[in-house]
Amino acid sequence: MSARSSQLSRRGFLGGSLLFVAGAAVGCSTTPGGSGDAGGAGTTLNVWSHAYGEAGTQQALTRYAAQFTKANPDIAVKVTWVPGDYTAKLNASLLADGAPDVFEIGDFSQALARRGQIAPLDDVYGSAKADFGQGDLDYVTVDGKIYGIKMIDDVMMLYYRKSVLAKAGITPPTTFDALASAAKALTSKSGKGLFLGNDGIGDSPILAVWSNGGELVADGKVAYASPKAVEAVTALKRLADDQSLLLGFTTDWWDPSAFTQNVVPIQWCGLWAMPAVKTALGDDFGVLPWPAFGSAGKPVVRVGGWTSCVNAKGKHVEAAKKFVKWLWVEQSDLQKDWSESYGFHVPPRRPVAATADKLSQGTAKETVELAATSGRSNPNTWDTEVSTPFAAAAKKIVSGQGDPAQLLADAAAQAQTALDKQRS
Repeated sequence: MSARSSQLSRRGFLGGSLLFVAGAAVGCSTTPGGSGDAGGAGTTLNVWSHAYGEAGTQQALTRYAAQFTKANPDIAVKVTWVPGDYTAKLNASLLADGAPDVFEIGDFSQALARRGQIAPLDDVYGSAKADFGQGDLDYVTVDGKIYGIKMIDDVMMLYYRKSVLAKAGITPPTTFDALASAAKALTSKSGKGLFLGNDGIGDSPILAVWSNGGELVADGKVAYASPKAVEAVTALKRLADDQSLLLGFTTDWWDPSAFTQNVVPIQWCGLWAMPAVKTALGDDFGVLPWPAFGSAGKPVVRVGGWTSCVNAKGKHVEAAKKFVKWLWVEQSDLQKDWSESYGFHVPPRRPVAATADKLSQGTAKETVELAATSGRSNPNTWDTEVSTPFAAAAKKIVSGQGDPAQLLADAAAQAQTALDKQRS
């Protein structure tokens, strides 16, 4: 359920809506934002979800909505399942009539709060605020107010085949140099050693910056043009030069197929894929953080996920808050089901995470521990206008186009303009 995958075919279900009135489901418009019959309920909430790719997710969300409506018969809930480029469709809807009352977002952006598009939810948390980790709270906090509730924490890390590395005499890498050397050594005429994404980059530029002690944004300033950032991003070119990266696979990094089908022995992917990996490979796999860049660096895993927000300009703000509180604060059993039954995800509420039995053993437990010790999340200012110049510069650097320091400096200047606008 990775946030970075919201536009990709992993989400490729058919779009549509179901309206729940007094516990019954009624078919609705297949166009996001379309209307449906509220069946006599005083309020109808339109709740948007991107089209998750894990089997059973759509059915689970509609089941949760039905349970809420059964408990609150005066509030009908229309679940709208949005395929394709969810982020673009959501942003467009928020500028027009018929925007959803409740919606999820991947990488939270404080710009939504500053523009008055999402409502503060401090009252929704209540005493349960203490259940959430400070990192998740800080992520959705803008000017001292909380504007979302984290639904799941998605951990992203490296998977590796134990038997393949052992046969090649390779120790699981703990530095970037070791990772590059392993990827090269594991590359042969029949296959590549490492899969980061079909573009050959994936999350690696962000990870490179963090692993060398750098930051993307710090104290309101774009920071990815620092010497440490330049050094680490430039080093990624080695992977391309060694021709050790798998490119253009049938699915992208968020899907474990390249790993489970023995196409590559090391792949960047997410905790959500672990049940499928274990089914395919048994215990012949391990997990690693993105390794430290040099002796002074530090390993990192990326922590993303999805956040539930309320449309501040909607007609039913209080009812929307009631739904969000019911599902993501009060219903521990449903939160556990959402985190364990459709791939693996870390429940943001610590009391729920403590009961997540499937995450308390084996490699899943190792991954959760990695998130606790080495987890990093994108800053909540990291929206498209801020992040796109960095991604474009990194792609040029990896392909050997231009001076890395100048490319990142130019990208940072462009992003700073966007950041200043976002924060004004």
